[in-house]
Amino acid sequence: MKTGQLIVLTGPSGVGKGTLLRLLLQQHPSLYLSISVTTRSPRPGEINGQHYYFIDRRQFQRMIDQGDLLEWAEFAGNYYGTPRRPVEQQIRAGNWVVLEIELQGARQIRRSFPAALQIFILPPSLDELEYRLRCRGHDSEASIRQRLNRAKLEVEAADEFDLKVVNDDLEKALKQIEAALFSPVPEACVSGT
Repeated sequence: MKTGQLIVLTGPSGVGKGTLLRLLLQQHPSLYLSISVTTRSPRPGEINGQHYYFIDRRQFQRMIDQGDLLEWAEFAGNYYGTPRRPVEQQIRAGNWVVLEIELQGARQIRRSFPAALQIFILPPSLDELEYRLRCRGHDSEASIRQRLNRAKLEVEAADEFDLKVVNDDLEKALKQIEAALFSPVPEACVSGT
């Protein structure tokens, strides 16, 4: 049986994690995307069960209390988390599972799944990140400020991760992620010689 693998993708809000992940899944449909739960309201076009599972705070707290979340974090006034059972089932079945999560959640995963491949997506600069956040057009000025302040702290944590990818060129960033996931390990590394 093949070995399952957990892959964590994180980085500041607006850095392009979602776009990179969407392209990665299009090109590698065998990867399993874990769908997070959140207490935030759906954005236009988001579908429950496809983009997130949208639940209320009481349901989210119940999941925390029952140990049903692999990781969870509060971000911009809302809670986000990864349901434990589907991830563990996919890994036991030998599948590769991708989580797109915040820094706090990635740190929790590191403790419970130390073998997970952790990838941090960096913006080319904080100015570029601000531009991207503003162009999304769905965040208030206060939310943009909060996200930028948090991004400064998150970028400082990038060295904690197995791989850092600067998303200044989408195709190049995707190739770096693919190389980390799919490049064969040199024979000398496998045999230990």
